Amino acid sequence: MSVQLISPQDLYPDAPYAYAALAHGPGLVFTAGACPLDASGAVTAPDDIPAQTRQALENLAAALAAAGCSLRDVLKTTVYVAARDRQDLLAAWREVQAAFAAHPAPSTLLGVAFLGYPDQLVEIEAVALRESL
Repeated sequence: MSVQLISPQDLYPDAPYAYAALAHGPGLVFTAGACPLDASGAVTAPDDIPAQTRQALENLAAALAAAGCSLRDVLKTTVYVAARDRQDLLAAWREVQAAFAAHPAPSTLLGVAFLGYPDQLVEIEAVALRESL
């Protein structure tokens, strides 16, 4: 089995990690945590959890597409929210739920103290299955 690391050209190019990894063989795709970054690497929408969640979901979808997958191929997600209270978690979850409405894959929702970039409030990672190689 071989591993192909994937970094889409339309996502921030200076991230110190690949955005997804494709395992040739069983077809599992593991994404890095999708952050609410624009193409220049700036965190979008400071203090706006729903907007950051939507941007992270767009970036997740781009990483999955570069690996030959879509949100419908996701086996599981993990959603991290730098939360002050449970309402922050719910604000992020509503956006995730809307994005996965047609494919409600298993998910873990976690409140954390902080995330990697200044002003970052949300990060989403996924494991997906690529049907054909």
